[in-house]
Amino acid sequence: MKPTLLAALLATAALPALAEEVNIYSHRQPELIQPLLDAFTAETGIITNVAFVDKGMAERLVAEGDRSPADLVLTVDIARLTQVVEAGVIQPVQSEVLEANIPEAFRDRNDMWFGLTSRARIVYAAKDRVADGEVTSYEDLASDRWRGRICTRSGTSDYNIALLSAYIAHHGADAAQAWAEGLKANLARKPEGGDRDQVKAIWAGECDISLGNTYYMGEMLGDPEQKAWADSVRIVFPTFEGGGTHMNISGVAMTKSAPNREAALKLMEWLSSDNAQRIYAGTNHEFPVKPGIPTSELVANWGSFTPDTLPLSEIASHRAEALKIMETVDFDG
Repeated sequence: MKPTLLAALLATAALPALAEEVNIYSHRQPELIQPLLDAFTAETGIITNVAFVDKGMAERLVAEGDRSPADLVLTVDIARLTQVVEAGVIQPVQSEVLEANIPEAFRDRNDMWFGLTSRARIVYAAKDRVADGEVTSYEDLASDRWRGRICTRSGTSDYNIALLSAYIAHHGADAAQAWAEGLKANLARKPEGGDRDQVKAIWAGECDISLGNTYYMGEMLGDPEQKAWADSVRIVFPTFEGGGTHMNISGVAMTKSAPNREAALKLMEWLSSDNAQRIYAGTNHEFPVKPGIPTSELVANWGSFTPDTLPLSEIASHRAEALKIMETVDFDG
């Protein structure tokens, strides 16, 4: 062997191996998931790269096709998981670890997506204007006694579409449309803003109750400007008649292109682990999906409730119908 070739081979062997990495497209704000990803890298040595994609994730993955650098998508709810499934840009994942850690109700029946945390779609109620026990069921929100007392974000927001999809699953499309019409008639103002904006409106006296996700309470309490809003309301867990409190999830799916499939699978499985689920519970004010992992002390103080048992896959199957109902009743008009 020529000396020059031998030197080149020795120099190549001396180079450190390229570190494994996972590329993530995320609907979740980077600061919400960075503590998890930092812990994963510290434990495994696998590097994570995150691109925040607020809108158009499915369209972006379709446009990129097989050239997409993304290995995983992280989404904020079941609706967006459904979008990437319907766009044909993700692949099924078979994993005994994921099946063992994540209950069947929180994963796709075809292994296309997996829930990582859950949250309840609850009612924020003014402490000084809504009596204990006055809010009972989702169905009751359409009754006349709430006329002019409700605030909510857009009816076509993913969170409200998921709630209406669950209503369809429980009671059928006709009943769901009547409920949407009744809820619209009870609005104190035109839908606008996010869930925290509705709590601000309660604090300002514009309405008495609003729909929202549980974890926003934790975020408001941690913000000096918004703490007064949070202190003006309490969390109430409505239920469906014959069911429980509506649940949604944040979730993960593997892209069809996934250039780093093995490392991506390691991250998916790690996110369902005890350590990751505890970090989720402590930093994001959400409910762990893995059985046996406790909620944070703050979340536990919001009270106990009975989660609805409808599989999220069934709820997701009514998404298009729910969107059509919201458009038919012109909920935001």
